[in-house]
Amino acid sequence: MSWELDYKKKLQTAEGALRCVQSGMRVYIQPGCAEPETLVEALMRCAPYVQDVEIVHMMTMGAAPYVAPEMAGHFRHNAMFIGGNVREAINEGRADYTPIYLSEIEELFESGVMPIDVALLELSPPDPHGFCSFGVGVDTSLTAAKCAHYVVAQINDQMPRTFGDSFIHVTELDAVVESSRPLCAMKQPQITDMHKAIARNVADLIEDGAVLQTGIGGIPDAVLPFLMDRKDLAVHSELVSDGVIPLIEAGVITGARKNFKPRKIILGFALGTKQLFDFVDNNPIFEFHPTAYTNDPGFIARNDNMVAINSALQIDLTGQVCSDSIGNQFYSGIGGQVDFIRGASRSKHGKPIIAISSTAKDGAISRIVPMLSPGAGVVTSRGLIRYVVTEYGVAYLHGKSIRERAQALIDIAHPKFREELYQFCEKTKWLQRPLAPETAATR
Repeated sequence: MSWELDYKKKLQTAEGALRCVQSGMRVYIQPGCAEPETLVEALMRCAPYVQDVEIVHMMTMGAAPYVAPEMAGHFRHNAMFIGGNVREAINEGRADYTPIYLSEIEELFESGVMPIDVALLELSPPDPHGFCSFGVGVDTSLTAAKCAHYVVAQINDQMPRTFGDSFIHVTELDAVVESSRPLCAMKQPQITDMHKAIARNVADLIEDGAVLQTGIGGIPDAVLPFLMDRKDLAVHSELVSDGVIPLIEAGVITGARKNFKPRKIILGFALGTKQLFDFVDNNPIFEFHPTAYTNDPGFIARNDNMVAINSALQIDLTGQVCSDSIGNQFYSGIGGQVDFIRGASRSKHGKPIIAISSTAKDGAISRIVPMLSPGAGVVTSRGLIRYVVTEYGVAYLHGKSIRERAQALIDIAHPKFREELYQFCEKTKWLQRPLAPETAATR
């Protein structure tokens, strides 16, 4: 086969393949659990020979040695979603954060606003026709590969072969590096009693036949086990984690009632463990697409009964949601939250949900606040918000006045903070607290 000869010609050592990286270039690294660690390690060995190389990606599950202080001047990272491995560098000014909707990242590459010089990928071995799969991470990587001037692929025999718009031909690669190593697994979040209490309230909003999107974190993961008694659930999401496996195996997630792409789990990437990686391998129920597709609000809205479940860091009494920063300290990113809230809002019988614990720091502070912290960014505006869920209940805010919103949010705040929330509302004249029954009776 002609592609086999082409493959052999492109086969190089990691060091040889990375000689393409020159000073001043922009290098894209495939994110998530598909991070090409062999190529990243080789890139670090290039550090003494390059200056001002910009590294761009969403959150990665592996190490990020290029943000170490000693790499200053050689590499500078630009995060489009902040992971724990780069958070400190960003907040110390050694790396950058670009806030952007997940659905719009690929347009930066295609339009030339953020041209990609070199794309570093991790792919499955080629099939008999010469096509390699992006495996657990199509996300923004397929588009980055199409737009990059030079594409280097780490071919890993442990990368699953997945279906959908998930393939690139050997002839589209410029260099190939073979490597056999486990994928970067995501550490499973610890599910607390608090998460479970919130998850029960979220689960009460999910009916048979619903189409689910779940974001990252303990709360979204905690919801799934409470859905084992539902029927014909479906998934359209930028990501899935290990939590979908029991629901699929139990026949709960079938997609049978799904009116857009029925019987298929639509996703951009998988974040999980080897169990999930093995489960998606050659499994036709999973259909991977670029996130410009999975996160397009118009496509999301075509799913009737779309339920989008996302978390937040803080919400004020008017319904403004901060999800990417703690004050002026950047924490994560916009991600797909707004994409899916917009899509679920336009879905027939859709339910966009923000699920949040009522307190943080072991109960020391309220997450429902009079005003967002100074420097906090509004990810979801007060005009987009619909459902807010805490362990104390559900507040529905769409079409509600500021007075009604404030009351609904105070009702689901932690009881020990409700008094100060009322005091703020009375000072601003947004709301007067309800009179106690005995007081009302004396009037």
